[in-house]
Amino acid sequence: MSEQKPRSIQAAAFEPLDPTAVEKKARIPASRWLLFVAVALFLVALWFLLTARSLEISVVAEEEAAIDLAGLVLPFGDRFLLRSGTYALTVTAPGYHPYESDINVSKDATQRQEVILQPLPGRLTIATTPAGATLSIDKENTGITPLTDLPVEAGNRSLRLELPRYLPLTQDIDVTGRNVQQRLDLALDPAWAEVSIITDPPGAVLLVDGTPLGNTPGTFEILQGERQLALMRPGFAPEEFSLTSEAGVAQDLGSIELTPATGVLTLSSTPSGANVSVDGEFAGQTPLELELSPNTDHRISLSRAGYRRASDTVRMEAGARLDRSVSLKPLLGDVLVKVSPADAELLVNGKPVGRGTQTLSLPAVVQRIEARLDGYESSKRSVTPRPGLEQLIELTLLTPEAARKARLTPTITTALGQTLVLMNPLDSPRNEFSMGASRRDPGRRANEVLHPVRLERPFYFQNQEVTNAQFRQFQASHNSGQIEGNSLNREHQPVAQISWQQAASFCNWLSRREGITPFYQEQQGIIIGFNPDALGYRLPTEAEWAWVARLKGEELQRFTWGEEFPPKKTAENVADNSSAYVTGRVLNGYDDGYVVSAPVGSFAANEHGIFDLGGNVSEWIHDVYTIPASSGVVTTDPLGGQRGDNYVIRGASWALGRLPELRLSYRDYGQAGRDDVGFRIARYAE
Repeated sequence: MSEQKPRSIQAAAFEPLDPTAVEKKARIPASRWLLFVAVALFLVALWFLLTARSLEISVVAEEEAAIDLAGLVLPFGDRFLLRSGTYALTVTAPGYHPYESDINVSKDATQRQEVILQPLPGRLTIATTPAGATLSIDKENTGITPLTDLPVEAGNRSLRLELPRYLPLTQDIDVTGRNVQQRLDLALDPAWAEVSIITDPPGAVLLVDGTPLGNTPGTFEILQGERQLALMRPGFAPEEFSLTSEAGVAQDLGSIELTPATGVLTLSSTPSGANVSVDGEFAGQTPLELELSPNTDHRISLSRAGYRRASDTVRMEAGARLDRSVSLKPLLGDVLVKVSPADAELLVNGKPVGRGTQTLSLPAVVQRIEARLDGYESSKRSVTPRPGLEQLIELTLLTPEAARKARLTPTITTALGQTLVLMNPLDSPRNEFSMGASRRDPGRRANEVLHPVRLERPFYFQNQEVTNAQFRQFQASHNSGQIEGNSLNREHQPVAQISWQQAASFCNWLSRREGITPFYQEQQGIIIGFNPDALGYRLPTEAEWAWVARLKGEELQRFTWGEEFPPKKTAENVADNSSAYVTGRVLNGYDDGYVVSAPVGSFAANEHGIFDLGGNVSEWIHDVYTIPASSGVVTTDPLGGQRGDNYVIRGASWALGRLPELRLSYRDYGQAGRDDVGFRIARYAE
């Protein structure tokens, strides 16, 4: 191998590049850039189409809706292409509330969203004939007609129109909504009827339920329903009657003849309390008002025990009023009063007349004579002087110790624990009074005939009604029952569901238990009469019951709580609001706290310390039931007949609540037991 020689490197001359040639090689044409951008956009669009989801938005509305979705969204009719995520959706349509909400687009390929647009309120214009009616829509007060452009939500609505003296009008309306105007013109029907009335003589004022409507003759608009009509004319008696009026149905009542008004005589006497008779019929006791038929002579007579009869003839004009006072002349009788010790002071009706024994000339009425002396108990006696017949009274004063032993106790207690209170009419301000009620007394019944009575015999009167517990000691099996789940049978409730015979038999059983002669006469367990001299237990007489219930001082009360009606506060257990579902005779607006009977003594006692005379249970009375004669003859300590078919019941009960029944002069009768009738006991003191 031959050896090669190294080559030598030859230097070459440097020639710089052409600058123009370099610049031309680095520049990219604009068309190529546009191509790059188009390719990029295509790739993005392709990426969006491959990753987008299809969303259909269904709008429920009757108008064309505009849909707006915030964000990258491609609309295709009612469909939109968009990627998953949250988008703000706004939908609007004429007549509808705008819909705005965020919607979530999931990764599902196809999705659907329903949008229900709520219509705007409709616009109602409502006019009525006549105007001024109160409009309620769906039971909400809306305004007074006419009403214009009233916004009301779309849908079926119930309209009610009310206007005094017109029938209510109810109508359903389909409100279109979407600001659509709708109009209703409605006519209301009158709620009255035309009633024609003529009076003889004319010129009477017509009052309907107490409101004057005009003068007769005339045709009057009277509201539908049961109405109370009254015709008033000076000099004539009020003409009152009921009328059932039917809306739109005219009535002609024809000609109504008015009756001349009675004259009113206000009669008083000195002294008061005189029995008054008009044309031979007992009318009451002075002071009183008498209604007298006009233009007729009436014979008025006044009588009072111990005074001469006074008579006069009175003639009254129609509607006239007259006041008359009569001074009665006394009939005198002599009474020899012997006193011991001899220096005792004598008083007559509380007025001193001297000391020691003396003869007194006194009016022939009950006189209360008293002897008193220091260191002695005073002694009192009552006497009725007799003209032409001298009477003797002996008054012996006792030391306090001796008097205490002789004096009757204010109360007694039975073997069953019952308390009886002593009643001594002769020591009271008034022992003669009228039973019954005046014909002018609202609520008076035909059996409440006025008649005078006098009580002279002292008696004991039970302060409470006999209870179930007390009666069951006589008859262990007794059950007073229950009403609509309300018990009448509790220990301290008054006994009920007993007959008069059972009540009288209880009295005899109690008398025998205490060793007292029974008051009632029995034969084979049946009460057949009574012994007026016996001091055994008995039922109160009707006169005793009326005296204890009604007398307050010298006045006779109409109700246990006084004279006003209805009572202003709770006074007795009567038929109140809570009793309406067990009895229909309720005192509206009154609440005594008990549906049926209450424990005895739950309400305040009267002036004599006696409970429940005007409520709780009505009470059996001793007397055989009769309707008294209005003879004006005074009866003393009346006991009634020995036996009868029915017996008197007095006082209201938990089942009674009307005006006639709550008056203390109210009388009922029966013989069998009732769920609201019980009793209390009494006995003579001597």
